[in-house]
Amino acid sequence: MTTRTATDDGSRLRPLPVDDGALFTRAGQVVYAGRRLGDLVARRPEGITGHQWSSATREEFDHVVGAADTGRPLFAVVLGAPAPAGSAGQRAERMRDAVCAAVGLPVLRIESQALRSAAHGRRIVGYVIDARAYAGPDPAAGQDGDGFDAPVGFRDIVGRLPDGREGHVNDLGALVRAAAVDAYVSRQLADPIVRGLHVRWRDGAAEGWSWVEVRPGRCLVERVTVREHRFWCGVDAARLAEDLAAVAVGDRLRALETDEPALVDRGELRREIRGLRARRDELVDDFAFDHLCTD
Repeated sequence: MTTRTATDDGSRLRPLPVDDGALFTRAGQVVYAGRRLGDLVARRPEGITGHQWSSATREEFDHVVGAADTGRPLFAVVLGAPAPAGSAGQRAERMRDAVCAAVGLPVLRIESQALRSAAHGRRIVGYVIDARAYAGPDPAAGQDGDGFDAPVGFRDIVGRLPDGREGHVNDLGALVRAAAVDAYVSRQLADPIVRGLHVRWRDGAAEGWSWVEVRPGRCLVERVTVREHRFWCGVDAARLAEDLAAVAVGDRLRALETDEPALVDRGELRREIRGLRARRDELVDDFAFDHLCTD
């Protein structure tokens, strides 16, 4: 196994090995699966207690992305259900976040009850790498680009989809939306439209909802939260969260014939959306989905 030597930049991040379980290479970056924080950090940072260090280094990332030339870790991805509030798992996550902040490792956390690394991780990581490469430096970080502003955002590029239809080629939920129309035509769904909303909270989290009416008045609903810890997805994280929620809806729709999912009454869903609207003072921007709150 060959290991690259990282430049002496004062970082405590340990370079990743060249050929130890890399999943794929994309845009000059190498993607690895299943790496513990302890595999990436060479020594305990100042300000981190021994207990925090011992707990945090056992925490595992679903994917780690490193530079192909130096092996230096660029960011890590966590994908799956969030740890219950007040649990030991949540405390370990906070310790992991503290160490990542101390060593300068950006983390993308995607919280979902349905999405999992084995089934969705590779596609999501590849998408984020492409979006970041297309968009350039994070405008919120005050970085200087090359003077070129892309005329169309990555998410808004229109082209031909894999099924031959025209649409937003970088909408991760595009094929789900098309499949819902087909399912409606074949009388599997009560409505052909996959609907959704997205918000960004002042605490930094972005949240997306997506749903489709499976039975009259009964909806299949998925929610996804995206948290960018010192990270930028290259697209609006809230829109990404909604698209990922649509992906989760699509996965559950494919299982309709063999597994009847838990459905939410349409009236109850509307009440939940109104509850979201009632918290508009906690949002970065105003709530833009008032039309979903009416009968």
